[in-house]
Amino acid sequence: MTGYRIQGATGEWEVVVGLEVHAQISTQAKLFSGAATAFGAEPNTQVSLVDAAMPGMLPVPNMECIRQAVRTGIAINAQINKWSRFDRKNYFYADLPQGYQISQLYHPIVGEGSLEVQLDDKDPESTKTIGIERIHVEQDAGKLMHDQHPTMSYVDLNRSGVALMEIVSRPDLRSPVEAGAYLAKLRTILRYVGSCDGNMDQGSMRADVNVSVRKPGEPFGTRTETKNVNSVRFVMAVVEQEAKRQVALIEDGGTIVQETRLYDPDRNETRSMRSKEDAHDYRYFPDPDLLPIVLDDAFVEECRASLPELPDAKRHRYETALGLSPYNAGVLTAEVETSRWFEALLAQSATQQGKPEGEVAKQAANWLTSELFGALNKLGKGLLESPVSPEAGGELLALIGKGTISGSAAKQVLEIMLETGNTPGAIVEREGLTQTSDTGAIKAAVDAVLAANADKVEQYKGGKEALFGFFVGQTMKAMQGKGNPGLVNEVLKAKLG
Repeated sequence: MTGYRIQGATGEWEVVVGLEVHAQISTQAKLFSGAATAFGAEPNTQVSLVDAAMPGMLPVPNMECIRQAVRTGIAINAQINKWSRFDRKNYFYADLPQGYQISQLYHPIVGEGSLEVQLDDKDPESTKTIGIERIHVEQDAGKLMHDQHPTMSYVDLNRSGVALMEIVSRPDLRSPVEAGAYLAKLRTILRYVGSCDGNMDQGSMRADVNVSVRKPGEPFGTRTETKNVNSVRFVMAVVEQEAKRQVALIEDGGTIVQETRLYDPDRNETRSMRSKEDAHDYRYFPDPDLLPIVLDDAFVEECRASLPELPDAKRHRYETALGLSPYNAGVLTAEVETSRWFEALLAQSATQQGKPEGEVAKQAANWLTSELFGALNKLGKGLLESPVSPEAGGELLALIGKGTISGSAAKQVLEIMLETGNTPGAIVEREGLTQTSDTGAIKAAVDAVLAANADKVEQYKGGKEALFGFFVGQTMKAMQGKGNPGLVNEVLKAKLG
């Protein structure tokens, strides 16, 4: 949504936003140790001597973490730095036993890239390119837990040392919608690549939201940073609420202070956490225990070759090769699991109907996005929880495509499939839902309906063409819903002249 403005007492204000996204790298071991990274383990059960900073324990880089960062960089069309270095960020972390964080500041592994986002799902032209400044790799801190009375705090080091990618955007975002679209698109790409699961509710992806305001055309204002926001919706809320707070403060004669803030979703407000006036006083220096990371061309090319078809390319293929609408192509590529489910459905449908995928793609896409998604939504389930498999869905589409059952019968079959998990063929046979394509039987039913409604036939022939739907309905009723709708229409048109 370009042109987003905050209306203040002194006129319009422009919002300037940048996001620093921390994405946990999907690996079985931590960045510098062999400790496990499984979510939800008992506190302090996934901690090695390196994570606990025992004397004499030296870090060893996990090259799978490096590989995943490079693959992510390639996916956002970024520069891959073949020489990078780890630094020590000296800052007190109560939940990081080393007393410093191993990160990358001056020489990150991934340089400048960009991401194109679509701001309106129904308008393919509503795009904007967001610059990405860098991706650097660093270790996560642990977790502090406080008891009900603020007298005791407990430390869980399971997350301490887990590998993170910090993906830093340029301050190119100008509205809550743009911030939300950027974060959602980034999460989609990470999931396609497989470098991060994107589960924001579990903390494996979170965003620091930098917000400032200015009068249009003026220099950037002082920014605040709202830490660890864990949903797309909350990021959008932070942008809106923090921008409004800053405008109100400035217009009231106050001054924006560079600081770290927290978001309270219950009150939908940000609160001050600590000043960031000394934000750069971290005393960075090269980590003396780690050699620089040096990559060769073969490694980078192997990373490039390992990438799957990415969402933008897949969406373009769905539109051009399969003939899907931009909306359906967008829905089906928004999540990697959805695209995989659709492609399995498409393959099954094409095989069972004996047709090329291009001929059945629209049928499969419409059924998935309308019928199955709608039914699952009523049940409060997602696609991955569906009792209906792509194989069963393909069989149902084949029954429709071959004229074995009608569209209305297919809806009934789907309901029973969701309830019982039975196959479409078995349900159709048991419930007697096979539709009649016998032209003789259809003609007999049509003749009976027309004979019983001679007055309406005269009205139809006199110009009241809307009655055609009445004749179709009566014929289908007479055939207990089992008449082939296409043949019923064909026979009626012939009989009515």
